[in-house]
Amino acid sequence: MDIEQMMLQYQERCPRLGELNQSQIQRVHKIISCVEETVGLDYLVDCIADGVSAGGDGVLRCYVGFEPSGKAHIGWKVLSLQLKRMLEADVNVLIFLADWHAWINDKFNGSMENIQLTARYMEETFRALLDYPPEGEGPGELRFSYASELMDNGDYWARVLRCSKGATLAMVRKTFTIMGRDEASSDHDLSKFFYPAMQASDIFELGIDIAIGGMDQRKAHMFMRDVASKYGWKKATCLHTPIISSLKSSGSRMESFDHKMSKSDPGGAILIHDKPKQLRKKMQKHAYLNPEDENSPIYELAEHVIFPEFGELVVTPNPKFGEPSTWTNLEEFRTAVMDGTLHPLDAKLGVADGISRGLEVIDKHFESNPELLDKVTEIINKK
Repeated sequence: MDIEQMMLQYQERCPRLGELNQSQIQRVHKIISCVEETVGLDYLVDCIADGVSAGGDGVLRCYVGFEPSGKAHIGWKVLSLQLKRMLEADVNVLIFLADWHAWINDKFNGSMENIQLTARYMEETFRALLDYPPEGEGPGELRFSYASELMDNGDYWARVLRCSKGATLAMVRKTFTIMGRDEASSDHDLSKFFYPAMQASDIFELGIDIAIGGMDQRKAHMFMRDVASKYGWKKATCLHTPIISSLKSSGSRMESFDHKMSKSDPGGAILIHDKPKQLRKKMQKHAYLNPEDENSPIYELAEHVIFPEFGELVVTPNPKFGEPSTWTNLEEFRTAVMDGTLHPLDAKLGVADGISRGLEVIDKHFESNPELLDKVTEIINKK
């Protein structure tokens, strides 16, 4: 989405866009241009127009929450590319390591020691993915926070109860997909019913202006905005990034996110620690790419991972079968596969190579600092 498209799309719903100067408009564009959905843009525009923020100091703060639950997959890359854009737009970026939420969700069989070890691995991973930005509370800086740091605060638990007030069990069940669970999965465990209220409370207590998450987090964010309306609290803008499908998925995508890439299915998931040869083999063996079908995880990976980072996708076939080609447009790349200009296998391997190019920084980081990755690998293998 270019700036002109943004203005046309949001001007009617967000008239204060017209009050912003060119620099401010470019800042808004940097923040929202690559997400799948923006909800509540008016709050963000008000903050920029008036020089205010939820923290009271004019510093815009964004947040993305993660349960520490294992090794990272390529979905983290999609989020990290969005977080880079936030840093470039002088937003303070908070990566919230939801250790208690992971405990509620039975990660690592409830071992808080293993959950927090994995959280430290996640810190290192995101530092590398984000190219080691300055860390602190200021604009364009990165910081990390743990849910356990909020838990000793009585005000936080009062907020959780307020967020729970008026929410029926049926309403909360509908949000269980944010935990990767179906609506009937947790009737035996009361703690899981507090999860959505905790997630909303996190945003309010941390003074967040922009909440970021995959489209699978939309229900949690809408719950938060409903609570904000009820109590007159500041209602953070919500940005939703695309969900990357399992390599094995095909056909139309379903709102239930049954197609979502999951590290529990090694053949269908790209882990950010996959070596180039592993990734090529995984693509060749498992990735769905039917030349007659415009839907494929290969196209999603090109659109949401490779093009945003490099602006191009290079396909290098075996010299016996053709010359290298460079693609700068998703539709042209897709059309070339569908009309036979590009062989599906060459397209798959080109995407594999593009992803590997973007993961070189991770490989380099953990080759030099293997301790946390080795420990996470050990606890995962013991499961």
